[in-house]
Parts: sequence; structure tokens; C-alpha cells
Amino acid sequence: MQLKSLGNRTDLIFPQFDGLILDRGDYLVIRTPSNPTFHWGNFLIFPEAPAADDLERWKALFTREIGPAEHFSFGWDTVTGELGEVAPFLAEGFELQEEIVLATDAVHRPAKYNEDVAVRPLTEDWEWEQALQNQVECRDMVYGLDGYLVFKRNQMQRYRAMTRAGLGHWFGAFKDGKLVADLGLYASGKLGRFQNVGTHPDYRRLGICGALVHQASSYAFGVMQLETLVMVADEHYHAAKIYETVGFEPRERQNGLGWWDRNKTGAG
Repeated sequence: MQLKSLGNRTDLIFPQFDGLILDRGDYLVIRTPSNPTFHWGNFLIFPEAPAADDLERWKALFTREIGPAEHFSFGWDTVTGELGEVAPFLAEGFELQEEIVLATDAVHRPAKYNEDVAVRPLTEDWEWEQALQNQVECRDMVYGLDGYLVFKRNQMQRYRAMTRAGLGHWFGAFKDGKLVADLGLYASGKLGRFQNVGTHPDYRRLGICGALVHQASSYAFGVMQLETLVMVADEHYHAAKIYETVGFEPRERQNGLGWWDRNKTGAG
């Protein structure tokens, strides 16, 4: 199955490093054995949006490929936001994930820019630990703390291993020596993909996110010699507008469907 979506293709940068990507011809299986509770690290991608009779078929495929499900995660490889027949999924408790894929070949300084933060790639253990804690503070509160911490610690270990392998960096924005915002940026060839932009709740609306994205992007173009950078953002959240102030432009819309057992651990 050949992916056409820029969002999906850059999603696979990460399982290509330490996961499994199995091509079944009419769908892809993505698995992350090191992080089994990572919902969007263990999922299926189909070529088209769901049809009216796909609910049970997709669930059966997921169970066969990934195992008895404490979650289901399904994506499809379209670029203009096709929904297909999502009503049967929603009636069974699935959540629709609607995202904008943004990209740019150059960035500019945003009008709202915080001069008081220092942005740099993380190198020290304490910096990575602060990034982990910031990511936990920035989580969607539907996720319980204990289960989310297990998921996120595994995820950050992956990113640190990718950093050691020379595939990118995790960046922090520091104010008075404290990490107050962070993000990841990892590459395949000349194409870079951002990950998990998060600003601590106490430091939002201060121009920190714009400064962080601008400086990380400038580093990517200048030091890493990348040519195109990709962001994926929730279509219904304000973060996409911040990225646009730095120079990112909407290129695609991608959707997915997810369900998870709220009595179990897991996230993302």
C-alpha cells in the first residue's frame, strides 16, 4: 500500500525507527512493541475512509493484527478530510480525530515572540526529565496520571534514542533555568516532522510557543539542512494558528477514529 498523505508518511518516521510496519496490501499495520499502550503507535491505516459496513471488519482486523483490544485506532490515507461512514463508529463510543497537516519550506519570526526564553536541543538527563514532566502536565486530562506517565516515559525514551541515532532533536524553551515548553523534530531524508509541541499551562499566551517553533525550525533548516517541515495539529484547537504565524501553511486534512477502555492505561 503506497501512502499519498504527507501526514501519514511522516507519521511513519517513528515506527520505522523502532517499530513494525506491515503492508497487507489493502491496509498497513503499525506496531510499537516498546510502547504497547501508545494508541497511535499501534494502529491500522486504510486507503479510504470507512464504508457503511466497515466497523466490525476493521475491529476484527485490528484484533487479529494487534491483539485483544484495550483500544482501537484507525486512520485512512486521504488528504482532503473525507469522513466516510463514521456514524456506526461514533455510536459505539469511538472519537473522531480531525487534524490539519501543515508544512513549510521557510519560516519567519512571528509577531508574538517571547524574548525571555532560551531555546536549545536537550542534552542533559535533567533536561529530558523536565521535558517528560512538561509533557505530562500538558496532557489531555481524560488520561489518568499513572497510565499516561508510563506511556509518555516510553515515548520519550524512543525520542532520546532517535536523538542519539542522529535523526533529530528534542528542543526545550527555558525561562530562568526551567523548561517551560518543548517539542521534538525528527527527519527522514530532507523531510522533518514535529512532535508533541507543549507549553506548560502556567506559561501559555506569552509568545513562548511561537519562539520555540521558530527557533527549532531555523535550526532544522540551518543546522540539520532539512528542506520541508511538517506539523500535524488538531483542527479544532488554536495551536495551528500559532504555527501559521511562523510560516506553516495547511496542506492536507487527515482524520482517524479511536476508542479506548477508560479503565485501562494508555494514551496518545
